[in-house]
Amino acid sequence: MKKPKNDNENSEPSPNMTNPFDIFIEEIIFAILDRLLGDPFSKRSFSSVCKSFYFIESRHRRALKPLRSDLLPRTFHRYPSISHLDLSLCSLVDDNNLSAVSVAWKSTLRSINLSRSRAFTSVGLLALVNNCSGLVEIDLSNGTELTDSAAKVIAEARNLETLRLARCKSITDIGIGCIAVGCKKLKTLSLRWCLKITDLGVGLIAMKCKEIQSLDLSYLPITEKCLSHILQLQHLEDLILEGCHGIDDNGLSTLNHTCKSIKMINMSNCQSLSYVGLSSLTNGANSLEQLILANGPSVTADLAKCLSQFSSLRSIKLDGCLVTCSGVNSIAKWNASLVELSFSKCSGLTDECLCFLAERHKELRKLDITCCRKITRASIEGITNSCTSLTSLRMESCSQVPKEAFVLIKHCQMLEELDVTDNEIDNEGLKAISRCSKLQSLKLGICLNMTDEGLIHVGRGCSKLKELDLYRCAGVTDRGIEAIGHGCPALEMINIAYNSKITDKSLISFSKCSSLKVLEIRGCPHISSVGLSAIAMECRQLVVLDIKKCFNINDNAMHPVGKFSQNLQQINLSYCSVTDAGLLSVTRINRLRNMTILHLSGLTPNGLAAALLTCGGLTKVKLHSSFKPLLPQYIFKYMESRGCVFHWRNKAFQEEIDPKGWQLHLGRPSEAS
Repeated sequence: MKKPKNDNENSEPSPNMTNPFDIFIEEIIFAILDRLLGDPFSKRSFSSVCKSFYFIESRHRRALKPLRSDLLPRTFHRYPSISHLDLSLCSLVDDNNLSAVSVAWKSTLRSINLSRSRAFTSVGLLALVNNCSGLVEIDLSNGTELTDSAAKVIAEARNLETLRLARCKSITDIGIGCIAVGCKKLKTLSLRWCLKITDLGVGLIAMKCKEIQSLDLSYLPITEKCLSHILQLQHLEDLILEGCHGIDDNGLSTLNHTCKSIKMINMSNCQSLSYVGLSSLTNGANSLEQLILANGPSVTADLAKCLSQFSSLRSIKLDGCLVTCSGVNSIAKWNASLVELSFSKCSGLTDECLCFLAERHKELRKLDITCCRKITRASIEGITNSCTSLTSLRMESCSQVPKEAFVLIKHCQMLEELDVTDNEIDNEGLKAISRCSKLQSLKLGICLNMTDEGLIHVGRGCSKLKELDLYRCAGVTDRGIEAIGHGCPALEMINIAYNSKITDKSLISFSKCSSLKVLEIRGCPHISSVGLSAIAMECRQLVVLDIKKCFNINDNAMHPVGKFSQNLQQINLSYCSVTDAGLLSVTRINRLRNMTILHLSGLTPNGLAAALLTCGGLTKVKLHSSFKPLLPQYIFKYMESRGCVFHWRNKAFQEEIDPKGWQLHLGRPSEAS
């Protein structure tokens, strides 16, 4: 009789054993993948679990952003259900590529981004439009070579709802007229910088495309003639007229129509506009929520009065405008519940009017007073006492605010963003700010009164911090940085450029921040390959790396960067001790797009040529002009045929790490003076 097998005995798995993940139905796995949207690393890991997950992930994927156009053919079979195709990283998409795309995703494609592509013509667009009848969104921005023939093809996309043609400078009224007739379902249209489109073309759009909700006409040579048609659009919500210098008070005063549906108007850089024209344009716009007038009309009592009727107004941006106290005081008296105010570079803003404004609008969430050099402690006291629900406060270069005033910011416990660049804030101020536990972005560049003690408080209290700028903070050492590295594990961006006391210890502490995407450490002479290697091995999501003038970084760091930093897109290696071998390691990164390599003493023409030929995805390279005659011409032709642009610089070698010129630029006395 055969002895029954003991369950506890070790046994080999049966070759017929099924995959344990097969018990999940596809809908459940799709639900899991939905949770991973926006996280390519997790989705990549997911598809590597087993074959079934690999195939399920391929069927689930709807959005695709390839690195290069030559990679497209590999995706057609792998991802059969793509609906959103972003080709903004592919500068050389040609007609053949578009034809292949139109066949592969004929029934699924709904959106395509061609905003950085140059090689296609109206022939490729025709294949796309004819085959992909479900297209509702096309982005052709920066298509400077596209003409009316391309616009005529686009007009065949009858279901199009969103079209972006920014900087398509060769398209005229004829082309836009074809689009107006053919694309009657348009809801969003951008014609920014389309310099050959006039009142005629815009008027045709307004008359034919009745469902328009968002319209960007920035920098077009238009006048008030087309506005009468635009204001009759019953669904229009966003109207952007930035830099439309042909629109002035005299023309606007002739308008007889009103647009009751409009919610946002942007008339930045309209120099010929005053409250008179603005009053005519906004007449009857009872749904207006946001108004942007940057670098525009003077903010007077008359302007404020003409806007006082809009009870729905929530945001107003007056950056760079001439501000008067009477104007600001009149804004303070509005019945509207303002949540966002921007006075960046408004030199006329004073304590008196700002305090009155804060007292009357206690519900403010965002306030920008950058470079308002007349405000003092009184303003900060008024803001922090009244507007305790602020989530964003930008006050760079408010030079008259004393260090004692920054302690008051502790009253704004809801702050998520704080910019105090180039201010007198000290350790006591940072200690108070550390009580703002929701803080995600903190900019402290050129704050010379703070030291490690202040950063230690920030590290202890602001665990949600994602962005930290410590540019030229002379009092900061490894001790303060280590506190940030340990206390703020969610960091995604850190700038410690031109801090001469920082060493590898700081980078080793940052290596614990696995979500780090941007690292700027230029001008830190004591950082070496040891610290950067630690970052490369642990921070696999790194996208931007600036190590200019880090003289002690050499090839020993480039090898781990090339191996582990596979998501790197931009790097500055200028003045480092990197040689041909190190550069070759870096250029093997497939995602690398932008590279600056000035004054690398160990770089030879042959090494540079090999590196350039290795990196297939480069779109921009900044080099010293001395290399130009030393490289063979076929290198330039080959790189340019792949969409790469060379920028040549003839800057002399700078021995000093931190020239004093920046102090004089900011109005700070140099040591010599």
